[in-house]
Amino acid sequence: MQIFLDAIRAALARATGLNEADVKLEAPRDSAMGDVAFPCFQAAKLAKKAPPVFAAELATSISSTLPSIRATAAGPYLNFTILRGPLAQAVIGEISARGASYGGSNEGAGKTIVIDFSSPNIAKPMHVGHLRSTILGAALGRIFSALGYRVVGINHIGDWGSQFGGLVVALRRWKSEVDLETDPVRGLLELYQRSKKAAESDPTFAAEARAAWQELESGRDGEVRATWRWATEASLRGFSKTYARLGIRHDLVRGESFYEPFIGSAIDACEKGQITEVSKGALVVQLGAIDKALEETPCLLRQTDGTTLYATRDLAALFHRYEEFHFERALYVVGAEQKLHFRQLKAVLKRLGLPWESRVEHVDFGLLLGRDKKKLASRKGDVLVLDDLLDEVVEESTRIIAEKNALLANPRAVAEQIGIGAIVFNDLKRERIKDVLFDREEILSFEGETGPYLQYTHARLASIERKVLAAGEGGTAPDWSKLEDAGPVLTRLGRFPEVVRSAAEHAEPSLVANALLALGRDLNAWYVQARVLGQEPAVTAARLALVRASKTVIGNGLRLLGCVAPDEM
Repeated sequence: MQIFLDAIRAALARATGLNEADVKLEAPRDSAMGDVAFPCFQAAKLAKKAPPVFAAELATSISSTLPSIRATAAGPYLNFTILRGPLAQAVIGEISARGASYGGSNEGAGKTIVIDFSSPNIAKPMHVGHLRSTILGAALGRIFSALGYRVVGINHIGDWGSQFGGLVVALRRWKSEVDLETDPVRGLLELYQRSKKAAESDPTFAAEARAAWQELESGRDGEVRATWRWATEASLRGFSKTYARLGIRHDLVRGESFYEPFIGSAIDACEKGQITEVSKGALVVQLGAIDKALEETPCLLRQTDGTTLYATRDLAALFHRYEEFHFERALYVVGAEQKLHFRQLKAVLKRLGLPWESRVEHVDFGLLLGRDKKKLASRKGDVLVLDDLLDEVVEESTRIIAEKNALLANPRAVAEQIGIGAIVFNDLKRERIKDVLFDREEILSFEGETGPYLQYTHARLASIERKVLAAGEGGTAPDWSKLEDAGPVLTRLGRFPEVVRSAAEHAEPSLVANALLALGRDLNAWYVQARVLGQEPAVTAARLALVRASKTVIGNGLRLLGCVAPDEM
C-alpha cells in the first residue's frame, strides 16, 4: 500500500509544486469514491484557481503518470482508486513476506520507551481498578516493540508508607490466625484491614506500629525489614499468577521503596534550580507561573515534620528513569483521576527548564463500570478481586463453548483464551479516556464488536485454509484481477501498518482494535459471496491468498492487543 501512497504523493508534488511533505492525503468520507483523497484547497489557492476547477484539471494532467491508479475529481477533492490487481499483488505479497512482523517497522530502533503501568499495592489482591492500566500499558508496550523501540515496562508497586508499620505488627500478633499458605495475598489483606482498625482503637498497637514504621524508614536490616520484605515478595508472587493469565510481563518491578535513596538528590535539584520556597514550614514548588490552573495547588515536596510525599517519590523516580534510560517517551498509564498529580509533576519539570519535560506523558483513562454504570463490584457488593472476575468470565466462556462446539479439543484452554480475550478487547475497543461498560453477556458474544467475534473470524479463516489445502487446491499461480470485489478488504490490510504507527503516536490502542473490527466486517461481507473452495484454480489461489493475508493481519492485531488468535473454536 505504501508504494502506491508514495507514488501518489510524488506525482502530486510534481504537478502542484508542493513539497512531498506538504502533500496531505486522507481517506475519502465515502469509500466508494476511492481509496485515497487529496484536498486541493491549498494547492488551488497557490494556483489562484477555484478548488473544484483545480481538481478537475489536476485529474486530467496526473492520470497518465500513475498507470496503476485512477484519479477522479469530486468537487474540491482529487480521489485516487488503486487498481485491484496491482493492489492485491503488492499488499498480499508484503504480508506473505513479512508474516508475523507485518504492521511493525524499525522506526524506533535505538530509542527507548518507558511505560509505567498496573502498579498494585502490596498486601492487597489486585482488584478490577488495576485492570485498565494493566491492559492498556501492556498493549502499548507490544505496539511500540513492534515498531522497533526498546520498551521498558515498569511496575511501580505501592510498597512504602506508614501503613506497613501496622502490617508488620499485625503479622507479629496474628500471623497464625490467617491462611498465608494457600492464598498469602488475601491473608495479608485480612491482616492489613485488621491492623487499620487496631491502630484506631488500640493506643498500644498504634505506638508499636509507629515504631515499626520508623525502623523500616531508618533502613535498619532487622526483623521489621525482613517481615516487610517477606510480605512484599509474597504479594508479588500472587500478582505474577494474575499477570500470567493476562499474558503480561514487566521488565522492572520497582516499588516506591526503590526510589527512597534518590529523594534527597531530587529535592536538591529543585533547590539548586531555585524553584522551591518554604510555606508554613513545608517545602513547596509554586506552579502558577507555569500553569494558572495550579496557582492554588503548589507541589508539596516535604512536609513540616520532614517527611516526603508520593509526589516527591514520583519526581525522584522520574529523574532516575531519565538518567538510566534517556527515554524518547515516558508514559504513565494512570487513571484520569490523577490528572492534577501529573500536571503538577510536569509543571515542576518546566520550572526546572528540563528539555525532556515534553517527553513525559500522562496516558489517562476512564473507569471500568458495571451495567448499572457504577464501579464494578462483586456479588456481595465489595470491590471485585481481579482473579474472581477472570474466573467468572472464563466459566461463562466454558459454558458457551460447550453449547457451540461440544467436540472441541482442550475446551478449557480455549475458554481461557476467549474469556481473557473478551475482557481485554472490551477494554481496548473504546477510546481510553472513555469509561468502559462491562456486560459479561455482551463481551462474550460471537457477534458484534467483541473479542470473541474477531477470534472466531480468525478461526474461520484458518478453517477455510485447512479445507482448501485438504482438497489439494490453491497451488496454482493466483489471478490477482479476480479480487476486484475485495477492494475494501485489500485497503484495510494495506493500511494496517499506518494504524499501528498512529496507535503508538497517540498512545491509543483502540485504533488497532477498531481497525480489526472494520476489517472483520468487510471480510465477512466479502467471503459470504466469494467462495474459495472449488473455483477455477487461479481464482481459488487468489482468494486463498487473501484469506491467509487477512488471517495474518487479524492474528497480528489481536496479539498486539493481548488476545490469543485461535485456529479453532
